[in-house]
Amino acid sequence: MSLRLLMDANVDALVTAKLRTAGVDVLTAQEDGSDDIKDPELLDRAGELGRELFTHDRHFHAIGTRLLRKGIPFRGIFFAAHSRNPNRNRLYAEWLETRAKLENPEDVANQVIFIP
Repeated sequence: MSLRLLMDANVDALVTAKLRTAGVDVLTAQEDGSDDIKDPELLDRAGELGRELFTHDRHFHAIGTRLLRKGIPFRGIFFAAHSRNPNRNRLYAEWLETRAKLENPEDVANQVIFIP
């Protein structure tokens, strides 16, 4: 089973479009109506939807660490620095595409994964 992604509200539309073109199952927070909820609630929402979260928000590292310390499971979180550079966003999309097609949800559960 491949990964299904929920894109945080601040993710560049280019990343989402490239992933969709590549056949990755992607839902944006805006499409879900979860674009204005707080970060912990967004991670909960990703879990409810059976999706891993992609974000540029550094707060998710602290959220993931806190949940791990408490022994509370969560879906995988993918983090990349925010960029307005289209080339950088293309690289993020390519990296995510590879992971989404090769990984299973169990492989990334309870992890905050930094995209180089």
